Amino acid sequence: MWMYLGLLSALFLGLHNLCKKHAVQGNEVFPVLLGTITAGFLLLLPFYLGSKFYPEFTKEIGFYITDIPWQNHALIVIKSMLMAGSWVLAYQALKHLPITIVTPIRSAGPFFTFIGAIFIYHERPNYWQWIGFFLIIFSVFLYSRIGKQEGINFKKNKWIFAIIGATFLGSSSGLYDKFLIQQVNLNPQTLQFWFCWYTILILLVILAITWFPKADKRKAFKWRWSIPAVGILLQTADYFYFKALQDPDALIMLLSAIKRSQILIAVLLGGILFKEKNKRKKLIPLAGILLGVALILYSN
Repeated sequence: MWMYLGLLSALFLGLHNLCKKHAVQGNEVFPVLLGTITAGFLLLLPFYLGSKFYPEFTKEIGFYITDIPWQNHALIVIKSMLMAGSWVLAYQALKHLPITIVTPIRSAGPFFTFIGAIFIYHERPNYWQWIGFFLIIFSVFLYSRIGKQEGINFKKNKWIFAIIGATFLGSSSGLYDKFLIQQVNLNPQTLQFWFCWYTILILLVILAITWFPKADKRKAFKWRWSIPAVGILLQTADYFYFKALQDPDALIMLLSAIKRSQILIAVLLGGILFKEKNKRKKLIPLAGILLGVALILYSN
């Protein structure tokens, strides 16, 4: 069951990436990011209020947000810091790079998660899982060769390093999620609600320094329908992902890989909607990544 929940998460993540590209294109990144997180927070706020005033009803529908001790709040703050850093880097890179380059580099995330799952959680891959993961990494390398044809030098372009850093921080957060869900025993909606709240506070501090005092940047910001759509799609994807993690048999290394199937939506639909170049050539490494995911699924 947890694998199907992972695939549902991948579906909403793929749609989320398309909306995110639309939201940041030619726009100020930090207020866009704040808008998306705020939209996700507002989506969850009725469940928080319902948990306070109508606890039996929210428990019945499975969206009860529990009271948690302060030490658990501190643990969620750490996750918020990891993801805020990842999103700031990723949004900046997405603003300056094609989605068909950014998304495949992000697909290297399962490799970082794979290494962490081995050394932290002692998950043991089998022969096919090894092949699948290295096939994903090799396919990402092929994308870098195609990227050079679009005038993107992977060694000198700072936005490439930004998206790599974002990928590493995102993978670290993914490993941390397993700890929060399985060992701290936070339910998905509780983790999501407080995560959104603390991330909003972090982003407000960043904006107070980099955006609010600068009138030219404020005027450059454009509100778009895709901004709240990003937040709603992301929280929906995260809900299915956290529900999958609640299964004690769920392996974070496999879930992370399954989520990479989101790139099918990003590369195919994104290439058409945003009219990016070399779409056909990108289908070859895309097939490699999907084959790697398929090998991991088959191995289980």
